Amino acid sequence: MFHALVAGTIVFPGLFLLSKNGLKWLPGLRWEEADAVIVSASYLPGLLCLLAAYIPLPLFTSCRHWLTSNYTQFAVPYFIYDIYAMFLCHWHRYQVKGHESRCVETQTLHTAIRAYLHKELLMVIHHLFMVLVCFPVSVLWRQGKGDFFLGCMLMAELSTPFVCLGKVLILYKQQHTLLHKVNGMAMLVTFFFCRILLFPYMYWVYGQYAGLPFYRVPFSIPAEYNLGSAILMAPQIYWFGLICRGAFRVFRARGNTKEQVLRNGHRMDTQELD
Repeated sequence: MFHALVAGTIVFPGLFLLSKNGLKWLPGLRWEEADAVIVSASYLPGLLCLLAAYIPLPLFTSCRHWLTSNYTQFAVPYFIYDIYAMFLCHWHRYQVKGHESRCVETQTLHTAIRAYLHKELLMVIHHLFMVLVCFPVSVLWRQGKGDFFLGCMLMAELSTPFVCLGKVLILYKQQHTLLHKVNGMAMLVTFFFCRILLFPYMYWVYGQYAGLPFYRVPFSIPAEYNLGSAILMAPQIYWFGLICRGAFRVFRARGNTKEQVLRNGHRMDTQELD
């Protein structure tokens, strides 16, 4: 029954080590340890999400699919691995060029763990919730029912590759590139549709199935379903707010830059006239 769980336990750490060592030792690459760790830990979520995004597709024509339960078991070790991978990124992040003055390597392990939990506490709680609550619910409690809704929940992962790429681009100071702008737009759109509108959509689908108007659905299902949806949706709204705030800062910075250029041009024209 738990073959997929064992496979996930082997695959994710194995891919991470393979990628990290490949970036460090392959001819023509020879990346530093910090760079190899950060990039390897960042692209694995993208691989996980390619499969997660595929699973819901058959569910639009059929409400059952064998991959839902198996994928859930396969993905659980990823959340445990990712807690450790995020800590490694935290440990190495300030060794990247431009962050040497804040090098985490000079900290003790205890201090580094405290700083990591302070910065990534919400993400760590989210990962532990997926392992300790969502995994038992999806594999044991639901007893094979609700594949469509589980598939919809997996659609949330469609935005993750863009989030990870954005973090890498910001870390390496590539905010000025076209890739960063295109990736930011894709991240904003996929996050909004696949993580925010996802929950109203599932309520609407259930209302269509049960013959209920949308506004009556929350009052027609058990309270624990509403509570679970609220717990899952709350951090998504918070993260989406952070994404919007970051996008607004980039837009405002571009506006200020253009305004400064226009002012400098006007001053040059005035000096020429004088």
